[in-house]
Amino acid sequence: MTYCLAIKVNSGLILASDSRTNAGVDYVSTYSKMHVFGTPGERFFVLLTAGNLATSQAVVNTLKRDLDNPAAPVSLNTVEYLFDAAHYIGSVSNRVQQGHADALKQTGVSPEASFILGGQIRDKTHDIYLVYPQGNYIAASPETPYLQIGESKYGKPILDRVITPATSLEDAARCALVSLDSTMRSNISVGPPLELTFYRKDGLSTERHLTLEANSPLIRRIQRGWNDGLRRAFNGLSRFEWEPKDE
Repeated sequence: MTYCLAIKVNSGLILASDSRTNAGVDYVSTYSKMHVFGTPGERFFVLLTAGNLATSQAVVNTLKRDLDNPAAPVSLNTVEYLFDAAHYIGSVSNRVQQGHADALKQTGVSPEASFILGGQIRDKTHDIYLVYPQGNYIAASPETPYLQIGESKYGKPILDRVITPATSLEDAARCALVSLDSTMRSNISVGPPLELTFYRKDGLSTERHLTLEANSPLIRRIQRGWNDGLRRAFNGLSRFEWEPKDE
């Protein structure tokens, strides 16, 4: 299992992921699920991956191969719109899955993988897309300006309560870290190191990239601040009418 999310705000994008994969509690490995592509000043893409590791690695390798091949009919260097890139990634993923479906069916292992693509091409609008295992995709909306893949349920409430298009890039990043921390607390199959990429609108390159271990001072401060804030909010909730009134 894994957890990845992307947040789109007016000022840019935040993309975040954990790095844990497992095939049972006795076999845990660490792999980066965040992949950056593009040409600075021209185009910028971040791809987050979840699901079957072999499928996601095959998709990423195909994207890299096509980038190195000027004769490739389509690549991340040639798409004109971000949704074209989402369609291309979906097609590659679907093709990879079909190639392994029969062999994996015998073992009961699913070849499915899902992706979040974020980025911007030249003067087009920055955006994020969720690419489903079937190859189709959706974009975020002003009402729900974030996308998640993997173990999404534990980290969703904070996103629903905090994130709007007007949220600052730094607040969106803090929200992403709280969302990841909430998921790690509830599901041991999600774990550090955490990766966090800041993309500023029209920058067409990574503004800042953080890799955070479990004992990172930043992670510790955010965990402590969030836990203390929740306790204060809970202790301030209205009392039942039969409870003793505070003096």
